[in-house]
Amino acid sequence: MSEVAKAQTAQAGGDTIFGKILRKEIPCKFIYEDDKCVAFDDVNPQAPVHFLVIPRQPITQLSQSQDSDSELLGHLLSVGRKVAQMKQLDKGFRVVINNGSDAAQSVYYLHIHFMGGRQMGWPPG
Repeated sequence: MSEVAKAQTAQAGGDTIFGKILRKEIPCKFIYEDDKCVAFDDVNPQAPVHFLVIPRQPITQLSQSQDSDSELLGHLLSVGRKVAQMKQLDKGFRVVINNGSDAAQSVYYLHIHFMGGRQMGWPPG
């Protein structure tokens, strides 16, 4: 099933794969970990380098975040920048946040995609 098809049937609420990863119910090797977030390689990479950064605090999607989440949201991007440097994405990388079904969000837990290692096309969608 394509990510677009998954997004059309995905629903907010309930447990997600990311919750299970954070609870260590699903094995995952973290690239980065702190008290606010984790980063790990995407299991279905769309570029030679493709990792995700997710908050420990569950937020279903960016549009559901609150002003009080601003520091956390900035931290997620900062961690992504650090991991991109660790992975030597010196020539650039793309940052993607899917928000809602039209954006192909198939897991309703905020996650930020960082992709690089090849020339990206434009426009992306």
